[in-house]
Amino acid sequence: MAATESPRTTIADIAQAAGVSAPTVSKVLNGRQGVSSATRERVTELLREHGYAPRRSGGRLTGVIELVLSELDSPWSASLIQAMEAAVYAEGLALVLSRLRPGKADEWLDHIASRNPDGVVFGVVETTAEQRDRLRELMVPFVVIDPEGNQKARVPTVGLTHWRGAHAATEHLVTLGHRRIATIGGPLRLLCSRARADGFRAAAAAAGLDVPPEFVVHTEFGYEPGRDAAAGLLALPTPPTAIFAASDEQALGVYEAARRRGLRVPDDVSVVGFNDAPIASWASPPLTTVREPIEDVAGQAVLLLGRLMAGRTPGPGVELATELVVRESTAAPSTGRRRTQ
Repeated sequence: MAATESPRTTIADIAQAAGVSAPTVSKVLNGRQGVSSATRERVTELLREHGYAPRRSGGRLTGVIELVLSELDSPWSASLIQAMEAAVYAEGLALVLSRLRPGKADEWLDHIASRNPDGVVFGVVETTAEQRDRLRELMVPFVVIDPEGNQKARVPTVGLTHWRGAHAATEHLVTLGHRRIATIGGPLRLLCSRARADGFRAAAAAAGLDVPPEFVVHTEFGYEPGRDAAAGLLALPTPPTAIFAASDEQALGVYEAARRRGLRVPDDVSVVGFNDAPIASWASPPLTTVREPIEDVAGQAVLLLGRLMAGRTPGPGVELATELVVRESTAAPSTGRRRTQ
């Protein structure tokens, strides 16, 4: 007698075993809302036990990778989008872009279930345990670039040496002879901001500098926050002779604050940024900054994602080196510094 093939487990079978309706199982499979955490966990466990695997797009991959950002209008985001598109295209895939808006994570996850991408790359977006679990339920692999916070285990990441870059930037200013060095940092909720601030402090301490509290300002990445923070620093009775900004946008804001006070860069105040976005070399004078290898970041993210898509273990997180790029916005402190009101 010929052996009979075991019947394939159906959604109805899973629903009966879990004591729920078939639509509830479907919601779990598609990562949709309206299911309690306990029920979702029970159904997910039964799906694993029965080896149930939903057929994605008729068993075919979609050929689409989704890049998720929290903001789209920054030079860093623009650089990452361009680098990701090139890296994805080189693999014969297509890139789609989405923004994870505050308080809209559930809506975004529902859209992910509908779009069904082959993989997701998060760019400086803090992912929650619930979001990660739902992506795993949907069998959508994901990679996090430069995570906002400390990610838990099993989250493949591509990071950068933020501490080392900030240390090198500050050390450069010290070598030029600066003793009054201030920093405009990014928001402290971001891991990269804390790492850059720590690198600044470490380099200052190694040089024996006494950094007063008013010389350390944290604000949002961006031109206007950088300009406003620099205005306060340059208005101090004893202002800094150099400012290390945690982003190129902030650094250009420092340029504007200096201009408004009749000060010149670098004659009256030296400025260092972080990112090396195209605007850094376009600035006048061209900005000394810390380069982030965005093309390599994108390439590594796609490489890790490819391993996950093939069912392989991606290995530990990757950390890529930053590099100080010296241009014309830094110089030795002026002995005849001008003061204006």
